[in-house]
Amino acid sequence: MTAGNQSKPIGIFDSGLGGLTVFREIVNELPNEDLVYFGDTARVPYGSKSKDTIVHYTDQILSFLKTQEVKAIVVACNTASAYALEELEDRVEVPIVGVVKPGAKVAAKESKNGKIGVIGTKGTIRSGLYQKYLKEYRPGAEVFGKPCPLFVPLVEEGLWDDVLTRTAAARYLKELKEAGVDTLIMGCTHYPLIRPLIREEMGEDVLLVNPAHETAERMKEVLELWELNRDPAVPRSDAPYRFYVSDDPESFRDFASKILTFPLPLPEKIDIEAY
Repeated sequence: MTAGNQSKPIGIFDSGLGGLTVFREIVNELPNEDLVYFGDTARVPYGSKSKDTIVHYTDQILSFLKTQEVKAIVVACNTASAYALEELEDRVEVPIVGVVKPGAKVAAKESKNGKIGVIGTKGTIRSGLYQKYLKEYRPGAEVFGKPCPLFVPLVEEGLWDDVLTRTAAARYLKELKEAGVDTLIMGCTHYPLIRPLIREEMGEDVLLVNPAHETAERMKEVLELWELNRDPAVPRSDAPYRFYVSDDPESFRDFASKILTFPLPLPEKIDIEAY
C-alpha cells in the first residue's frame, strides 16, 4: 500500500448515535488514525426494519464513505452487521469490519459453562447471526438471544441511570439470569452506556462482552495485515475527526459530548438518499 493510502481515514458508520462507543474505542486503540463517522440519524432505529431496507441503507452509506476516500470501514451497528455485511462486503475495495464476529469470538472463548446470552435489537436477534458465529466458534454452546427494544430510546433520551431503564433491564434480563448464562454479549452499540445497570442486574460473576472494544482491536489487526497503519511521522490533518449525520446535527453533538472526551464540531448534515 502507498503512503497516501496509509494517511487516509477510517470510515465508521452506525444507524445513529450508539456507534460513538465504537468510535471512542477506536480512538483509544488507534490514536494516530484519522476517522470519519456517519450517523444515520434520520432513519434510526434500524432494529425494527426489514433486511432489504437495512441492506439498502447500508449500500447508500458505503457509497458515501467511498466519496470520503476511506482506507477501511467499520460497520458500528449490530443490525447492519447482521443483515448487510456479508451481502455487501464484496462491493467495497477496502477492508470492512463488523461488530458481530469480534464479540462472538471473545464470548465463545471466555464462557466457562457454554451458556451465552445475547441482547440486542429485534433485528439483530432475529437475524440469528450471533447465534451462528457462537455455534461455529464454540460447538455445543447454548445461546440465549433476547431483544431489548426499549434500551435504545432510553439511552438516546439520556436515561442511563433512571428507574425506567432499571425496570426495563430487570424485565429483559430476568430470563437470561434464570438460564444461567455466564457470559452476556451487549449486542448493540448503545448498551455499553448502561453497562453499570446491566452489571448490577446480571451480577459480578457474569462476563459482559462489549463488541465495541473487540471491534477496535480487530481493526488494529486488519490495518497491520493490510499494511495500512498511518505513519506517526506524517502530520495529522487539521480535522482528524470528521462527523456527518442525516438529520439533527445539534442533538448529535449534544449526545456525543457525553461520550467523547474532546469538543465536537457541529456535524455536517448530508442527504444520504442522494447516494
